[in-house]
Amino acid sequence: MTSRSDVTIIRGLAARVAEIAALPVQSEKQAMWRRLNARNPDRPMVMIDQVCWNEMNVDDELTLQCQEPECRRYEERLRRTLFQWRRFRVDMVVEPFIRVPKAVQSSGLGVTTQEEIAVSDPTNDVVGHHYFNQFEHDADLEKIKMPVVTHDSAETARRLEVAHELFDGALGIVEQGYDPSYMTVWDPISFWMGMEGALYGLIDRPEFMAELVRRVVKGNLSLLDQLEAQNLLCHPQPIIHCTGAWTDDLPAPGYDPMHPRVKDIWMFSMAQMFSTASPAMFDEFEIELCMPLFERFGLVYYGCCDPLDKKMAQVRRIPNLRKISMSPWVDEECGAAQIKGDYVFSRKPNPALLAWPEFNEQAIRGHLQASVDVCARHGCPLELILKDISTVQREPKRLFEWARIAMEVVGG
Repeated sequence: MTSRSDVTIIRGLAARVAEIAALPVQSEKQAMWRRLNARNPDRPMVMIDQVCWNEMNVDDELTLQCQEPECRRYEERLRRTLFQWRRFRVDMVVEPFIRVPKAVQSSGLGVTTQEEIAVSDPTNDVVGHHYFNQFEHDADLEKIKMPVVTHDSAETARRLEVAHELFDGALGIVEQGYDPSYMTVWDPISFWMGMEGALYGLIDRPEFMAELVRRVVKGNLSLLDQLEAQNLLCHPQPIIHCTGAWTDDLPAPGYDPMHPRVKDIWMFSMAQMFSTASPAMFDEFEIELCMPLFERFGLVYYGCCDPLDKKMAQVRRIPNLRKISMSPWVDEECGAAQIKGDYVFSRKPNPALLAWPEFNEQAIRGHLQASVDVCARHGCPLELILKDISTVQREPKRLFEWARIAMEVVGG
């Protein structure tokens, strides 16, 4: 039984979220995201995610008051939603329900990360990593195992019972299946080998690295098969890696909510460690080897911080591709000239502009306007996604001002 004080706190916050979720602007913003993802936008869309929340607690608005850990997790989610809506909402959508994840577990691929961590600010989630290479010998390939997916139905029922106790009468409750959309092979490989170990492996042992990728892809395909067979997949997502995922193209024809399929949802993938690799190597070790994964999903959003402006011919090979990340390190003119109106130009403005010694509104406005202008010249559907915000120099107002400037630039 949840404590009365915790229930009271959660219900008060949920009621405020419900009022916001009932506003007509929520359906209007969803419709705008749908038009952007159909490549026929009203205007560029703006989203802010991956915030340095440790620097955001203005007037104790984010200070948690609940006692029980499960309630504190819900409280944190609600308080952050309210704070963002009030301070830097841009084109966010507030939903009239709480998503409760099913207790689904995967045993993984048999390898755990071995690392050292460097912490400069204990209140910040952003830390440094030094990874140790666990794949130095051919026999190490045997470390890769096929995952086993399990569902603890009793734990799922318990989570739902708690959610109903907390939210009934305030917010709806949606049982959320497992979301496998973050599907990249090179992030885990870089964690298992370290960046240097993986890059040297591509040069010195290309056959070994190709086989490693094949085994990871096989494991991920097994994960998808098991999730489908056990009806444990999530339903179409509202967000796909910090961007609005509302679309009329998903779910796919023949959709049965009781039996969701991989082709009903988005995939997000990337190969950031190939940032300095040649297009030919990127094509051989990422696009070609990962094609079986790309083919499974209904839509694909590709890229993150990796500059893709010089690899567009290879990226275009990805089936069901809809959004392409254009990181702070791309030549925007080059990227836009190749994207044209075929995909969403998912621009990642440079978060470092929020960390300068002095906040420079003119620099930020010019940075954002350049993206709007280049996409207008080439007919690219555009979204501005501010993410990876590790610091605002403990001046939360910088983020609020960035949001104001961005909406002025896009005409929102």
